[in-house]
Amino acid sequence: MEIATKYQAQEVEKKWYQYWLDNGFFKSIPDEREAYTIVIPPPNVTGVLHMGHMLNNTIQDILVRRARMIGKNACWVPGTDHASIATEAKVVAKLKAEGIDKNTLTREQFLEHAWEWKEKHGGIILEQLKKLGASCDWDRTKFTMDPEMTESVIKVFVDLYNKGLIYRGIRMINWDSQALTAVSDEEVIYKEVQSKLYYLRYKIVGEENYVTIATTRPETILGDTAICINPNDTRFTHLKNKKVIVPLVNREVPIIFDEYVDMEFGTGALKITPAHDINDYEIGIKHRLESINIFNDDGTLSEKAELFIGIDRFEVRKAIIPELEKSGNLVKIEDYVNKVGFSERTDSVIEPKLSMQWFLKMEDLAKPALEVVMSDSIQLVPAKFKNTYRHWMENVRDWNISRQLWWGQRIPAYYLPDGTFVVAENDEKAVELAKIASGNNLLTINDLVQDEDVLDTWFSSWLWPVSVFDGIRNPDNNEIKYYYPTNDLITAPEILFFWVARMIIAGQEYQGEKPFNNVYLTGIVRDKLGRKMSKSLGNSPDPLDLIAKYGADGVRVGMMLCSPAGNDLMFDEALTEQGRNFSNKIWNAFRLVKSWEVDLSIDQPEHSKKAIQWMTSKMDEVIAQLDDQFEKFRISDALMSVYKLFWDEFSSWYLEIIKPEYQKPIDAETIKATNLIFDKLLRILHPFMPFLTEELWQLLEERKDGESIMITSMPKIGEVDASILNSFEFAKQVITELRTIRKEKNISMREGLVLKVLNNPFEFPLQKEVISKISNLSGVEMVEQPVEGALSFMVSTNEFYVPMGDNLDVEAEIIKIDEEIKYLQGFLVSVEKKLSNDKFVNNAPAQVVEVERKKHQDAKEKIASLLKQKETLV
Repeated sequence: MEIATKYQAQEVEKKWYQYWLDNGFFKSIPDEREAYTIVIPPPNVTGVLHMGHMLNNTIQDILVRRARMIGKNACWVPGTDHASIATEAKVVAKLKAEGIDKNTLTREQFLEHAWEWKEKHGGIILEQLKKLGASCDWDRTKFTMDPEMTESVIKVFVDLYNKGLIYRGIRMINWDSQALTAVSDEEVIYKEVQSKLYYLRYKIVGEENYVTIATTRPETILGDTAICINPNDTRFTHLKNKKVIVPLVNREVPIIFDEYVDMEFGTGALKITPAHDINDYEIGIKHRLESINIFNDDGTLSEKAELFIGIDRFEVRKAIIPELEKSGNLVKIEDYVNKVGFSERTDSVIEPKLSMQWFLKMEDLAKPALEVVMSDSIQLVPAKFKNTYRHWMENVRDWNISRQLWWGQRIPAYYLPDGTFVVAENDEKAVELAKIASGNNLLTINDLVQDEDVLDTWFSSWLWPVSVFDGIRNPDNNEIKYYYPTNDLITAPEILFFWVARMIIAGQEYQGEKPFNNVYLTGIVRDKLGRKMSKSLGNSPDPLDLIAKYGADGVRVGMMLCSPAGNDLMFDEALTEQGRNFSNKIWNAFRLVKSWEVDLSIDQPEHSKKAIQWMTSKMDEVIAQLDDQFEKFRISDALMSVYKLFWDEFSSWYLEIIKPEYQKPIDAETIKATNLIFDKLLRILHPFMPFLTEELWQLLEERKDGESIMITSMPKIGEVDASILNSFEFAKQVITELRTIRKEKNISMREGLVLKVLNNPFEFPLQKEVISKISNLSGVEMVEQPVEGALSFMVSTNEFYVPMGDNLDVEAEIIKIDEEIKYLQGFLVSVEKKLSNDKFVNNAPAQVVEVERKKHQDAKEKIASLLKQKETLV
């Protein structure tokens, strides 16, 4: 069989991915098997693959491929999210580049452009995921604005409204002046910024005295309607029942008293602008203050500001200072560091704004969703995120679900001519309800006006685990009953509340059951300096470039080698290089095995028989480890277990033992066993490295069309023989010591060594042939006394001698023994200190104390043995 000298990753990946697709290996339909279901966290339809996607989807694919191989009906549902704000922003930018202003288009015209853009650019990321090897059931691909998905969203809105959980009202919301829409609290990112603290004085009405306040936003004084002071602040007791004049606009406003004010901040006096600060808004309601909205939706000043009309808020911040200086109201300016909210979507500074919006009441809905996580009915991995989750859910606020956009699911509220409204799933039902509400049977759809706003994107994706199986429209269909609840959700901690928690709420509300069993929370992918990867820093490699350079399997291994659950991943391209090197190691090991000539007439050597017994038992031990590691979601540890099994045990030890002498054949029994071992190793490796393992599995023996490693069974755990494993570890140490002697004494491997073994330790006969073969021993002799004129070494408390004749440097050997005795004496002292500590002996677990006692005994025996060896040299 001709096997390529080098592994050609790109060629192999293209060939086998198409083969998997052609044979329908990713498809899932309900049957008698246990279902294993994952729904992909739908990436934005505008998105392209980044390192976070690579990590998240690698983990999902590992879990899905493993589930298939352990006999489950694995279903991985892919899809994309319509991403209202991000997509609309991209379409607006595209239109602008073509000389078209969104404001000149009707809603229908704009949506035509948006759908055209989505069809052209949307879903690129799903095609990119195929390059990674993602084994999704692509026939199930969903988009959150597919007709049936939209119908589910609208149905839920109407249902929650009819239950009294959705309401409309004026509230202080987070306004994105760039996207021209409200955003939820969870979509606001707070950053520390270098600001200025402006001290301004307000003249007291009827006096020549002033009250000085401190603010970071001098432009908002134009909307001030009060000055507020803490009633416990004795500095200002003389100001009760007085008023001040707002600078520049000369508006008289009251001085009010409220314990909300921090007496330590600034001057202790606080300006109150109810229309542009959430806390001021609450104080305004409490004290019945006027609310003056001085900003337009785009962040420019409105006519109500009286000054700087039509100028951007940040330009006004600069321009107002000279005016305040002229009027004598500016006292001083200080540097100040504060936290400012930015839109997650556009990075625009958020403007608190009073607005008529739609809200979902969350308090009662959140309680059962908190309970299932705190009781571990849904397990968060790692569990440290339970406290974060609890804090969010216990402090939940009503969800602002409306967005002032056109791209998305339009709110199904229809306004009658008198300003009242009805909520309905479609136009026909709206007309029916409107006729009943108004008593006017002549009403038509032309008399109704549908709400202009769309729903928050999360209001569609919170239904994802249910809606992808049509569980909203048809709650008892076969698919939802078979695949729901899903098994594992792989996502990022930053969306634990506004996606994960909301999915739990929706699942319980519409299926009466949690949507998933486990939530595996990945960390943030950072560079090796610890910085978050981003385009602006230029520290985020293109994942497709990495795949082209190192192969998909190399990148998958590289990502997983450094990604413990919930902890940030410090990505270094050297890791993907390590992944590629591992691919090459496996490839070269396969080529080596396939290069051996097989002779059916020769007997199997004893060392090969022992090596096969050991490797089989070692694999069984690792398979048991893997089961435990996957159960605990220690996926990086699982990969490292397989990595070490192949590299350290199979390649470095097993192949070295069974390898025939140069240009000599191998026996049939050994090659047959080795092929079986290789087959098992490939199947264990497959979830991590799907492409390479498929290629080698197909080359291992002749396969039929339609066969694939991905639909074979994962190796089952056999009986682990501890005595074989222990004796082999003993043999490894003996071989390592003999290799050290050869290296230090410059003895060629061609030259045989004689090994004399004191008192025949029980482990030695079990692996005598292996030690002899690997170490090229010309003779092995059991002795009952230390051997004079020989190099010596110890394994555990057992002594070994290699006669050197006249080549022994006695002085050097004595120095070496003395150094080892000195080290062991120091070690003995440290152990004795522990064992003489009553607190340690009485409180430490019994097995820990026993380990220390064993160390103490072993050290004493080694010292005694070394002293005997020294006597033979003196």
